[in-house]
Amino acid sequence: MKGFAPPRATDLGWSHGKMVDGDRQKIQCKYCHKIILGGGISRLKQHLAGERGNIAPCDSVPADVKAQIQQHLGLKVLARLKKQKDPEGSRSSFQHSGKRCNDDFPSSTSIGDASVKRRGEKGKHEGYFHKSKRTKKYLPHSTIKQKLTSQEIIDQADLAVAKFFYDAGIPFNAANSFYFQRMADAITAAGPGYKMPSFHSLRGKLLNKCVHDAAEICQELQKSWEVTGCTVMVDRWKDTTGRVMLNFFVYCPKETMFLKSVDASELENSFEGLVNLFDTIVQDVGPQNIVNFLTESLPYYNTAGKVLMDKYKTFFSSVCANHCIELMLKGLGEMDEVKCVMEKAKTVCRFIYNNEWVHNLLKKKTEGMDVIQPALTEFVMSFCTLQNIIFFKDSLHQMFTSNAWEQSSFSRQYVGNEVTKILLDPQFWISLMNIAKVSKPLTDVLRVLESEDRPSMGYLYGALEKAKKEIILAFGNNETEFMPYLEVIEKVQDELHCPLHAAAYYLNPSMYYSSNFSINNVIQKSLLDCIETLEHNLAAQDNITRHKGFYEDALGDFSRPVAIRGRESLPPATWWSLYASDYTDLRRFAVRILSQACSITTSRKTWTMNESRNSTQNRLEHERINDLSFVHYNLHLQRRQMVAFGNKALIAGNYDPLCLEGMNNNAKDWIKDPEGLDGFYVGSLKCTQISSQIPTGDKFSNSGDDNTGCGARETDENNDSDDQ
Repeated sequence: MKGFAPPRATDLGWSHGKMVDGDRQKIQCKYCHKIILGGGISRLKQHLAGERGNIAPCDSVPADVKAQIQQHLGLKVLARLKKQKDPEGSRSSFQHSGKRCNDDFPSSTSIGDASVKRRGEKGKHEGYFHKSKRTKKYLPHSTIKQKLTSQEIIDQADLAVAKFFYDAGIPFNAANSFYFQRMADAITAAGPGYKMPSFHSLRGKLLNKCVHDAAEICQELQKSWEVTGCTVMVDRWKDTTGRVMLNFFVYCPKETMFLKSVDASELENSFEGLVNLFDTIVQDVGPQNIVNFLTESLPYYNTAGKVLMDKYKTFFSSVCANHCIELMLKGLGEMDEVKCVMEKAKTVCRFIYNNEWVHNLLKKKTEGMDVIQPALTEFVMSFCTLQNIIFFKDSLHQMFTSNAWEQSSFSRQYVGNEVTKILLDPQFWISLMNIAKVSKPLTDVLRVLESEDRPSMGYLYGALEKAKKEIILAFGNNETEFMPYLEVIEKVQDELHCPLHAAAYYLNPSMYYSSNFSINNVIQKSLLDCIETLEHNLAAQDNITRHKGFYEDALGDFSRPVAIRGRESLPPATWWSLYASDYTDLRRFAVRILSQACSITTSRKTWTMNESRNSTQNRLEHERINDLSFVHYNLHLQRRQMVAFGNKALIAGNYDPLCLEGMNNNAKDWIKDPEGLDGFYVGSLKCTQISSQIPTGDKFSNSGDDNTGCGARETDENNDSDDQ
């Protein structure tokens, strides 16, 4: 067998090579394809790191991979040195020495020592003295000195990076950039004497090189549009001054690309100007490639999209599903009974997050987890935080009835006493649980839409229908209880409707072949609308309507065991590509619909590029900023795609909940300083009684049995102090 790593292989080297014929001693390099005989994975890493003497170096390995392997090999050597050295002596000599560290950099052969990873190695020294008799060795003075110098160099490097951040005013979350560590690895690989690029290089030749690289990737993406079609996304941002920026993206399953950014402040209220702008984007992308033109749910934008749809008659215009879910949550948040409970929850969070001792006590009770849930928008953040409060009900109850709390001065303050009353009030928790019956199904829809490992089009219609059914069941089919909430949801859903959504639901095999699927008039009409709009060839239209019966009855290749197993495991468009080869028109039709996005989740809320755009009237500077925006967004999108198809990790860095720079700005209302805790006015106490629309028949249940948490985030700190 060829092309596999051994079972349960964890060594870094297996990412860059593969066994030949199942032999661990016979490995092929991924880059130069040289077959290495003998020595196993260790010899492959020497080959990639360029270590001469034992094997010829690889000429094709990328520089960042070479640096990573060199660092990996250096760390292994350093680990052996740590075992041989007395840690107490090294710690003492480092902490009590008044001398500055040696400013000389290590030679190129000690790259691994100079790029040692962080550092939380305290626990590794524990138990050392139990082994000292067995491992005691005498090292040359020069070796010990070299190790001490390496650690001092690491500390000095950390300090240099920190000073750069502080001096340039760089936000701390820039350290979460995918390219931050890659930059350090590349500098290490370059060796001593490397000079950082100049101001002119960064804004000149290096920017041009990055533009060229990003453009090449975009050209490759455009080739796939003919097969899968694409979705044009209009991403609108408005700053505090009222300025509006429109970022245009083009989505396809292979990757999302940034097209351009336009200051639309003057076009915002000009319907004709908006239509003309959108029309130029359609021409740039090619109307024959577009399947979906996606905007936010704003009157001018929605109408402008419809005008383009009527003009070309080859694609659909729809509104962002994420934005519509947020409007549903906003509508729920404006209901009096929900607003009252929300105010009480904010009172609790403001008190906790404006006092370090109280916040640390919370973290102890929740094992380092935080209640406030950062999110891209205010209403998503608010309802996810309510769900987290339910998830941590027991922890909050224990916290505000603990001896540590009762003995603290905070428990005797007015606001502390009022917060305790809120959290120990059964009615508060009953109301929260009823709100979660509505909000959780909707936030679950958002999770479906934000999955980056598959296009979302085939899942929206089914997810919304499922959410409404869950809400009805949660209220025991009592129409007087669930109807006020469903009216809010369905009012927004009417704006969201697009034939693509229902047709994609029908064409998604995981949905169609499930026992819960039932076809209705909306699905039938949507399917016909899509056939007539997306396929203008009359013969192809007839083939699609005739051949869809084979899909409905699971005949031909659709009935193969592998096709049946793939209904759930494969992305819907991939499934059609594999098992509909006998029905080419139907296959193309299905693939183009199922390859689209129905929500705009492409960019972070960053105004750095957009603010720079208006800072100069110089034409050349505008061109340079356009290039910078092009590179900035496409690098970010490429990174998201790598993560989506790698470890599926969330694309978000750690945050400090007491730092507004780390916390999403949408949480400000939940953590703002109440202007003096002692005389704090608890606004929630002015709430009217809970409306009868929220049922009160539920018991004071244990939230530990309810999976209503919205994904509480873990913090880096965990101060366990109980004393105030």
